[in-house]
Amino acid sequence: MSAPLWQPSQSRVESSQLHKFTQEVNQRFGLSLNDYSDLYQWSVENDQDFWSLMWDYGGIIADQKGDTVLVDGDKMPGARWFPESKLNFAENLLKYRDDRTALVFRGEKDQRSAITYAELYTKVAQLAAGLKKAGVGKGDRVAGFVPNCAETVIAMLATTSLGAVWSSCSPDFGINGVLDRFGQIKPKVLFTTDGYYYSKKTLNSLERVEGILQHLPEIEHVVVIPFVEETPEIGNINNGVLLGDFIDQDATEVEFERVSFDHPLYIMYSSGTTGVPKCIVHSVGGTLIQHLKEHILHTDVTRDDVLFYYTTCGWMMWNWLVSGLATGCTVLLYDGSPFHPRPNILWNIAEEEGISIFGTSAKYIAALEKVGEKPRETHNLEKLKAVLSTGSPLAHESFEYVYRDIKADLCLSSISGGTDIVSCFALGCPTRPVYAGELQCRGLGMAVDIYGDTGEPVRGDKGELVCAKPFPSMPIGFWNDDKGEKYHSAYFDTFDNIWAHGDYAEVTENDGLIIHGRSDAVLNPGGVRIGTAEIYRQVEKVDQVMESLCIGQDWQDDVRVVLFVRMKEGESLNADIEKEIKDTIRANTTPRHVPAKIIEIADIPRTISGKIVELAVRNVVHNRPVKNTDALANPEALELYKDLPQLQD
Repeated sequence: MSAPLWQPSQSRVESSQLHKFTQEVNQRFGLSLNDYSDLYQWSVENDQDFWSLMWDYGGIIADQKGDTVLVDGDKMPGARWFPESKLNFAENLLKYRDDRTALVFRGEKDQRSAITYAELYTKVAQLAAGLKKAGVGKGDRVAGFVPNCAETVIAMLATTSLGAVWSSCSPDFGINGVLDRFGQIKPKVLFTTDGYYYSKKTLNSLERVEGILQHLPEIEHVVVIPFVEETPEIGNINNGVLLGDFIDQDATEVEFERVSFDHPLYIMYSSGTTGVPKCIVHSVGGTLIQHLKEHILHTDVTRDDVLFYYTTCGWMMWNWLVSGLATGCTVLLYDGSPFHPRPNILWNIAEEEGISIFGTSAKYIAALEKVGEKPRETHNLEKLKAVLSTGSPLAHESFEYVYRDIKADLCLSSISGGTDIVSCFALGCPTRPVYAGELQCRGLGMAVDIYGDTGEPVRGDKGELVCAKPFPSMPIGFWNDDKGEKYHSAYFDTFDNIWAHGDYAEVTENDGLIIHGRSDAVLNPGGVRIGTAEIYRQVEKVDQVMESLCIGQDWQDDVRVVLFVRMKEGESLNADIEKEIKDTIRANTTPRHVPAKIIEIADIPRTISGKIVELAVRNVVHNRPVKNTDALANPEALELYKDLPQLQD
């Protein structure tokens, strides 16, 4: 067993909310659970008791919790949680109405603003009154084509206070990408800004909004938030109105519309690189109780914390981040590039704002190391107690980099779940050690397991990540999927009555998890299954390589491993570097992992949320169509992979 990179002190363990929750379980149920393993096992075997207690511990506001916790608990999908309850999402995020700071906004161009919980409540009241006057009510869709600013959070809270449904995407989507999403859900109101800033550029949003409106006549009001200009020109926007003219300045109270636990809250979207994005509908109660669990127990968020996640409004981590308001902490929003105007911009903000929980992507951490940043030497990070990473598996070397060059005493939590569940299957645990390359634990109340091909649990081997019992944040379903066929096909076709998530993973000897990549991107040379993350981890060690992408190419009745590498500036692939890559992979994995071909490439295609798209590249290499390039941040990169002569022999 490898040594941990970090171990929480006894005082940190005993002061954690997870420890206090365990004591509450022991007291209420007459148990003597000692550690996280005991608590996890109990939470899965007694899921109704666990989620009922989580409701109380999270302080959920509702008409009533009800006596029934779960109906049809043997059905996946089909199970229903807390069927007697009525609650409102925004009311639970606005339960604090004092003068403590609720939101801090920081922008790439050094913008800063902050609002208190009392001010936030008033702003939501004013906007909710405007939406109500515009005819928005329970079940209506309201969409945001917006940067990550305070007004976006206010718009979401105002929308959900009325029992309406919020859906957003970031303003870097093209017109077709927006229509692929909002065109399916037909919103009544669209929020937008006049523009936004990214990587030292000022970009216009209103030109694309004009194009969007031509195809979406259902939009009755376009509310324009001034972001670049104080008074934007909106004469060309049909039904356009500035935010200041839309709100009701005299409103002071929010009339919260309480709805059923499984009432729609958010519509979110799959990445959509294999077709039109799936519209995933998440519930009010399921999202709330799951996020409370993850924030309070797994991340140890308190009122004294400053919670930050680098995200856009088109990624589920935005939804996860803003739920932090329910804990009464300060939520920090940042909009712009994480590397401009300088690579340490986010760490400057971390020091200035006293960020205690810093969330980002694995890609960002790897890139930060590649450019030689060492925040530990340049910044005062005394308030920082946790770093969270998601989006793709965090390499062992990135774990070591964080503890060596960012801070030695913090809980580094690699977390994994996704848009599908607007939360995590595996994540952090403030009372457990951190081991390189591992996610610390499976989430409480989530019957997460690894199944082999026969549908039986496996240990000491890799397999499909599944969830064997229902959980509250399962989607209600997909939009425009009345019979539930697309929903069933997405998660329940592989194993009957079992959620199959599409990740290739294993449970470790430390009871943590390692994610080896997406199941549909698994390589299969000679019939041996290899997760792409296993190869990426080794390529990360080669200093001259900036990033890489790996696929399996059908070749001579088998599959061969092909590795594409984007080199650091000033470097190019040569025989010595190629040998170093192959030797590193062979020495640390198996000969089957060694690529048959290594090809230098100028760019690697990614989704707008930053995930590399192995499947899309594989389709290009095999001359198959890529059905939806609008989901990509850099679709032109796919052209680089067409008809490569190196792949013809």
